[in-house]
Amino acid sequence: MRIGCPKEIKNHEYRVGLTPESAAELVSHGHEVVIEAGAGAGIGAQDDTYTAAGATIGSVEDVFACEIVVKVKEPQAAERKRLRPGQVLYTYLHLAPDAEQTADLVASGATCIAYETVTSPHGGLPLLKPMSQVAGRMSVQAGAHVLEKAQGGRGVLLGGVPGVAPGHVVIIGGGVVGRNAAAMAVGLGAEVVLLDRSNEVLEAIDAQFGGRVKTLYSTRTALESVLATADLVIGAVLIPGAAAPKLVTREMLKGMQKGAVIVDVAIDQGGCFETSHATTHADPTYVEEDIVHYCVANMPGGVARTSTYALNNATLPHLLRMADLGVVAALKADVHLLAGLNVAGGKITCAPVAEAQGLDYTPAETALERL
Repeated sequence: MRIGCPKEIKNHEYRVGLTPESAAELVSHGHEVVIEAGAGAGIGAQDDTYTAAGATIGSVEDVFACEIVVKVKEPQAAERKRLRPGQVLYTYLHLAPDAEQTADLVASGATCIAYETVTSPHGGLPLLKPMSQVAGRMSVQAGAHVLEKAQGGRGVLLGGVPGVAPGHVVIIGGGVVGRNAAAMAVGLGAEVVLLDRSNEVLEAIDAQFGGRVKTLYSTRTALESVLATADLVIGAVLIPGAAAPKLVTREMLKGMQKGAVIVDVAIDQGGCFETSHATTHADPTYVEEDIVHYCVANMPGGVARTSTYALNNATLPHLLRMADLGVVAALKADVHLLAGLNVAGGKITCAPVAEAQGLDYTPAETALERL
C-alpha cells in the first residue's frame, strides 16, 4: 500500500505524521512511503534520513496521490481540496466545532479517521493521550511565562520565594491533561486546586499527589469561588468527539484578578471558556475582561520533536494494521479503531460530531458496508 505524509501547513506547526523510524517500519512490511520534501525538518529529520529509511521524497501532489494520507493536524482548506473518494485520511480532526471542515470532508468522499476518538480496550483515548500529556505539561509552562508582567500577566512567580506566597493554579478537569498540568504545577511549588465531577477521579488525584493538590467537586459555586483568587486557570475538559462545554462564563471572568491568565487546552474542541477563540504560536494571547487568554490550538507543536515521537508511538500500530490488512478489513476487525471513523463515503459516522452540528448521523458499521 502507498502511504503519504505531507508537510504540515498550519501556522507554526512543526510536527510530522511519520518519523523516519515509522517510515522504516512501514517499508519493512512491504509498503511504499512517500514523504513530502522538508516534512520532517521541524523535528530535525532531513529528507536524506527518510530516504535512508526506505521512503521516497516527493511533492505534495505525490503525497496526496497515495491511498493513505497520514498527518498530525486537521487538513487545511487547500489540503481538503486534494482529498478524493475512497482515500484514507488518518490524523487529528476535532470536527465538532468546525462545520467548514466537516462539510469539506463529507464532500470529498474520503474515509477520515480521527486520532482523538480512537478508543482502547483498557479505556481512554490512546491516540489523544500523548498529546494531552504534552499539552497538560505545556499549559503550566506557557501559563507561567504569560503571567510575567512583560507578557501582560499579574507578575506572579508560580513557585513564590521564601516569605512570599506561591501562585494559585486552578485546573478544571482531572483527565490526562489535568493530571499532567497538576504534576507540573506542583513541581513548580504552586498552590493547586483541581475540580472535576467524578468522585473517583478526585479520589485518584488525591492519592496520586498525596494531598498536595486540593480537590473540589465541580459546581458553579465552587468554580466561582476558586476563580476569584486564581493566578492561572487551566481548562482541561474533554467530552470525546463533542464540543467542549462552556464552563467559565464572561461574568465569571469579571470576578477574577486583573492580569490573571487562562490557558484553554480544550480549544481544539471549541474551548471551555465563553471568551475563548483559537490563537496561534505566532500570536498566542489576547485580553478579555482584563484576563490574559492563551488559546493556542496546536500547543504541542511548540515542542515538535517530543510530540512527534510520542504521537507516532501511539498511531503507528493502527497504521500498520490498516496497511497490512486493508483499511476496511482493519476497521471491521477492531471496534476501537472503528470508533475513530468520523467521516466515510460522504456520511458523518461520529455521533457527537453530528449532534454538535445538527447533521444526520450514520453508524460507522453501516458506512463501512458501502465502502
